[in-house]
This record gives sequence, structure tokens and C-alpha cells, in this order.
Amino acid sequence: MVPDDTTSTDDIDSADAASQAVGGTASNDFLTPGDDAPADLVDVLLYGLVGGIAGSVLSFVPFATVLGGVIAGYLCGGRTADALKTGTVAGVVMTLPFAAIVFFLLFVLGFAGAPAEFGIIALLVVGVAAAYTLGSGIVGGVLGHYLRGQF
Repeated sequence: MVPDDTTSTDDIDSADAASQAVGGTASNDFLTPGDDAPADLVDVLLYGLVGGIAGSVLSFVPFATVLGGVIAGYLCGGRTADALKTGTVAGVVMTLPFAAIVFFLLFVLGFAGAPAEFGIIALLVVGVAAAYTLGSGIVGGVLGHYLRGQF
């Protein structure tokens, strides 16, 4: 906004401050106040871990991987890029228990004389499941960031 003769720069600054006090920022109402600063790496890792553990605990619920990402993205705040990172961390944390169990079973069954094709198929299944979980965590992180801006 270009000030004219009737508007002073003090009026413009007070209008920006008033719009920030109401609940939005002067330039963008999508973010809540204070969320336009990038999140720290510690916050990304911490909230990603919290979301990943929550998604793993709620694994009996449909779309728990998305829910874990939503929790992580909502708690972290920051920018959309931070939500992507937090959702990625949550997806990796949710993938680890599944991968550990499958690899343990493969190790045990490998000594039992299982054919090599079984191991190859199992690794393919683990890869597809890991991609699904990781992708769902990322989508959930962005969705959680969006919900944080709305509520």
C-alpha cells in the first residue's frame, strides 16, 4: 500500500499490528501468529518422533500412518517445508518396527532353508510398505500443518 497525503506510515503500521492481533499475519492469514519462522531441527526431529510413535501405537486404526504425520505436522508448526520434514521423520519412525520384525523373520527363516525367492519377495513387500508409510507420513505432515493454520 502506497501512503498518500491522507495516510501516514504510522496508520499503516498500526493497521498491520491490528491484523496480526486479530489472528492472522499482515501478509497471509493461512499461518497462525509466530508460525512463519522456520522450525528448529530439534523441533522437527522431536515432533517427528512423537508423531511416529503415535502412528505406531495407533496402528490398529485405519490410516494411522497419516494420523501420525498429522500429529507431527500440527505440533511442529513452522513452514510447509518443516511439515514435510517432520512428516518424513514420522514416516521413518513408523516404518522401523515393521521393517525390524520382517527382517528378523527373514533372518530366522533364512536358516530354516527357505528359498531365496521368498527373501526377494519379502524385501519387495517391505519396500512397498515402507514407501506407503513414508508417503502417508509426509501427506499427514502437510495436512497437520494446514490444520494448524486453520485452528
